[in-house]
Amino acid sequence: MAHLRSRHRLALAVPVVLSLTASLGFLPGVATATPLSTPAATTADGPNLSYVVNTAADHRTIASVKKAIAAAGGSVVIAYEQIGVIVVHSANPDFGRQMRAVRGVQSAGATRTSPLKAAGTTDEGAAQVLSAAEAAKVAKSADAGQEPLEADQWDLRAIGADKAATVNPGSKKVTVAVIDVGVDDTHPDIAPNFSASQSANCVGGKPDTTYGSWRPVDADHYHGTHVAGEIAAARNGVGVAGVAPGVKVSGITVAEPDSTQLFFPESVVCAFVFAADHGVEITNNSYYVDPWLYNCLDDPDQKAIVDAVNRAQLYAQRKGTLNVAAAGNSNDDLDSDALTDDSSPDDSTATTRTVDPHKCFDIPTQLPGVVTVSSTGVKGAKSYFSSYGKGVVDVAAPGGDRYQIPDTPSGNGRILSTLPNNTYGFLQGTSMATPHVAGVAALLKSKYPWATPAQLQLLLKVQADNPGCPAEPYDGNGDGVVDATCVGGKHANGFYGAGIVNALRAVK
Repeated sequence: MAHLRSRHRLALAVPVVLSLTASLGFLPGVATATPLSTPAATTADGPNLSYVVNTAADHRTIASVKKAIAAAGGSVVIAYEQIGVIVVHSANPDFGRQMRAVRGVQSAGATRTSPLKAAGTTDEGAAQVLSAAEAAKVAKSADAGQEPLEADQWDLRAIGADKAATVNPGSKKVTVAVIDVGVDDTHPDIAPNFSASQSANCVGGKPDTTYGSWRPVDADHYHGTHVAGEIAAARNGVGVAGVAPGVKVSGITVAEPDSTQLFFPESVVCAFVFAADHGVEITNNSYYVDPWLYNCLDDPDQKAIVDAVNRAQLYAQRKGTLNVAAAGNSNDDLDSDALTDDSSPDDSTATTRTVDPHKCFDIPTQLPGVVTVSSTGVKGAKSYFSSYGKGVVDVAAPGGDRYQIPDTPSGNGRILSTLPNNTYGFLQGTSMATPHVAGVAALLKSKYPWATPAQLQLLLKVQADNPGCPAEPYDGNGDGVVDATCVGGKHANGFYGAGIVNALRAVK
């Protein structure tokens, strides 16, 4: 499975938004490539790849570009006319270059480097399933009013979510969409709060709303179910509790159904548009968009990917949706001058390259207005795996850390939540931190229903608790080697952004 990275962008920081927007040619009236006469019919003699073709968002332009797509040997999967993104399949090896020369096309490129088959998450290590015997042991430690397994949920207590639930558990009018590998809505802790009408399967770029289409294909696709439970597991006397146990949660599947579980751009575009058009208030994004860990704008394919996904997530923001994303598990300084990417492309043969994270973007987390989340352990320290960076991370939340051991029945520093087939297990990663932030954002949206995405992000920051940079050099795994350097102060720093979110303060 892949990881996720990020860099700085702030919902209220207009210069950042404009600089990214301008660099990608998102603004109306941006000059397009020299027009090409309708391409000659092309023989399909290459691998069948998926593409995004990005145009001006008007019907006449899109209709003209569709004709050019057909002439160049492409078939339209779906056209998102409201954002000017067309998902295409083509076996023409020259399809991207030909489309970039068509009048009205602002960017176009392949979304993968290997042929279509008949995505990457930000958990660190495999799930540790809680056995029936272990669950029974934990249940004996439950206090009055707690869920049976809540004694092992140190993360809820760390952000006051257990106390917040007694004040305001969240509104049923608020939905958090888990854009992920699928959600098992039959789990008894998820079923009471699941919204089927706001769920779909977006794999391939076109939404499938057939009942149950959002469910994971097998038990190994557990990531989304774990995330959903962290956000909104019901306080119903069964298993665990979520940060916002009164809100709704939905599932939008974007991961390939095979063992790779890759998240391709066309699927993520579909997910953001679907969430926005179906009244979702918050999306949880615990992944990066495959196949490129960083998408560099000097590469036409990667530029087209950034363009398409950014159009979709900005559309969601305009419709009132706050997007929350994980910062990644590489312990990288995301505000550094250079990072090594040795995992891209992850759908074929990866090569090692050096990238500037200010010019080569991890998406969706580096896109404007998206909330970037770092991870902490039970001691409130940055998780050993969590990426960081001053001006990059917006807020932090519990994501687990096997080196920070809690005083709980299981003594497990990871995060306990739901798994498919009515089971429970521990995971750690910025994937686990992100749903804590999404849950607190849902509580804030419940209290302030008219708050815009930018206002919700500001509220998350204002109500966070910032421990400041550690006084001693950071050695996350205790091996005597300094692993990271925190820059900044109590107001904002590279490890925690504005601070660790606080559910109790959010509802008060």
